[in-house]
Amino acid sequence: MELSEIMFNRRSIRKYNNEEISEEDLKSILQAGLLAPSSRNLHPVEMIVVRDKAMLDSLSQAKTAGAGMLKEASRAIVVIGDHDRSDVWVEDCSIVMTYMMLKATELGIANCWVQCRKRTTTDSKGNTVTSDVYIKELLELPDNYSVLAILSLGISDEQPVPHTADELELSKLHDGKWQ
Repeated sequence: MELSEIMFNRRSIRKYNNEEISEEDLKSILQAGLLAPSSRNLHPVEMIVVRDKAMLDSLSQAKTAGAGMLKEASRAIVVIGDHDRSDVWVEDCSIVMTYMMLKATELGIANCWVQCRKRTTTDSKGNTVTSDVYIKELLELPDNYSVLAILSLGISDEQPVPHTADELELSKLHDGKWQ
């Protein structure tokens, strides 16, 4: 599959069956993330692979809405950035997420970006906390790391129709200046 075909085929898929992702495919997805460029070649991004179903269930509560699919996911990859190492860790983490999403799509693995940065949830005591605080405590992350997002991965019975060139909003393209 060529890159443009992968890009047209990539969809956010939130429903998974019980089939497991192979370790070989998971390794390929992680390698794609490691291939992502970073500002000033600092590489402040790290990834935590989550396989444990109980942990996936806990991560599904990491934000008020939009993380429920993690309960049924085969795997998840939590993408974190060292904010002491780089002031553009958010951008670097975003590129890593994108590379991994495209690789997963190429491999036929359903995936969805679960945004965590600037999101909230309720902790076990009923307090509203940031998703970052919730996940940092859950995964025992060092203080100098912040969570950008979680990549949810699974095998799906869904086969969404690919995007088409006709759907592209060409009005968003500008040549030389705004008009």
